[in-house]
Amino acid sequence: MGKSLSRAREGAFSLALLPSYLSRIALRLAGLAFIDAFAVMLLYLLIRDGIWPLATVLAAVTIIINVITLSDRLYPLRWMSPAIVIIMMMVLYPILFTVYTAFTNYSDGHLLTKIQAIRRIGQNTYLPEGGITYDWAGYRSPEGEFLLWLVDQDGQTFLAEPNEPLQEVSPDEPGIGPLDENGFPATIEGYNRLALRDIIPILDRELALLEFGEPPLTIKIKSIREASQLQQRYVYDDEKDAITDQVTGIVYSADDQRGLFVSEEGQVLRPGYQVVIGWGNFERLFTSPALRGPFITVFTWTIVFAFFSVFTTFALGLFLAMVYNEPTFPGRKIIRTLLILPYAIPGVIGILIWRGMLNQNLGVITTNLVSIFGWAPAWFTDPVWSKVGILLVNLWLGYPYMMLICSGALQSISHDIYEAAEVDGAGIWHRFWHITLPLLMVSVGPLLIASFTFNFNNFTVIYLYNEGRPPIPGTPTPAGYTDILISYTFRLAFESGRGSDYGYAAAITIIIFLIVAAIMLFQYRFLGRWEEISENV
Repeated sequence: MGKSLSRAREGAFSLALLPSYLSRIALRLAGLAFIDAFAVMLLYLLIRDGIWPLATVLAAVTIIINVITLSDRLYPLRWMSPAIVIIMMMVLYPILFTVYTAFTNYSDGHLLTKIQAIRRIGQNTYLPEGGITYDWAGYRSPEGEFLLWLVDQDGQTFLAEPNEPLQEVSPDEPGIGPLDENGFPATIEGYNRLALRDIIPILDRELALLEFGEPPLTIKIKSIREASQLQQRYVYDDEKDAITDQVTGIVYSADDQRGLFVSEEGQVLRPGYQVVIGWGNFERLFTSPALRGPFITVFTWTIVFAFFSVFTTFALGLFLAMVYNEPTFPGRKIIRTLLILPYAIPGVIGILIWRGMLNQNLGVITTNLVSIFGWAPAWFTDPVWSKVGILLVNLWLGYPYMMLICSGALQSISHDIYEAAEVDGAGIWHRFWHITLPLLMVSVGPLLIASFTFNFNNFTVIYLYNEGRPPIPGTPTPAGYTDILISYTFRLAFESGRGSDYGYAAAITIIIFLIVAAIMLFQYRFLGRWEEISENV
């Protein structure tokens, strides 16, 4: 009897919760349907334009969201799904797209997909023989529909609606207001006259895209004053994969090796389009004079810059940490606070301040050096002193961080070890090299590797200090003496005289990644030796 009552109560309890359960399912499915509808719309637009990499990632993200939402076994992942989406779209996709770009001709003149390039070329029009040019005035209804008043060269007047035949009208017809000084009606029944200030913002965005009249001589707006019976100049033939010029009759065939439409005489239609060129960018990198010239120079300086940046900041930071680690040092807390100030100031501001202080003519450091010694280094024009200036600025920016981490690491070293070493007769230098540094490197070593990696790609200090200058003379690609690999890549991508070359820059980026990864692996193996040494201390 008791069991029956218990089961009845459980059943009643379950029935009471059923509406809430069903409402949660309905809400979940409604939210998922909204997400899927939005994703399908984006996928349609991306596939229509041939943007396959982004479409592939978006489709994968949508499928993952659906699986997580519909599967009860993956319930814990529902709370992580926003983070998963962000990681895939903001982290994974840029990485995959960079790798994909490295194997394409993506650059100025080849920014569009093939479908987009065909569509863009097809927008070119021409005025055929016998075509008429009209003066026009624009009108708009409260519902947003457009109407044109056209006047041809013979003074005949017409009304034109989008994709509708022209209607020859007389200014005296009912519903047409009085003509202004230019011969256009002030009002048309159901439409308001567009003033010049109203036309300019929508001319290219809306009006120029509309077609009036009947094909093939449709009327399109050419300028603020003129509309003409224009025809499409370049027509694409899908079967032949070629574009025909309706004016000259020249046929431009698709060259999918170069991403261009080229005629038999070598004439080219612009813009070009993106194509996969395989290892072409990497072959260009390793066989071009750029590798034998600026690339080797830039790579060498990148290693030197990253090494000395870490070495100098660590040395100064450790020295200051050891000095102010002494409890009896007077005012050490205040001095520590002041020494950390460079870490609190944004790096961009700090670099620009140093750039001003080192200015050749007005900088306070340069002028004081001249007044004391009668000479000051050419901080921005001499290759060697430019590098010294960058290391000096980076030292000022980086030593507070090293001082902080070294101060914390020193606190973890037991004083009993130093006391035992002192009893054994070990001096200051012996204790530093055989106790302090090995034990310090166990905790600080990974941070030094991370700092080396950061400085290997420290674009900010290089670009803001002197934009990689002074330039290296006679190089086949633009490069400066203070350029590191990342700023050299930036020059190729955005400052090259041939325009932006994103595919080549992406290839160099992959090489930079492999170099950094190899260096980090070597450093971690070297760090393992320090750990072995620390175990024997």
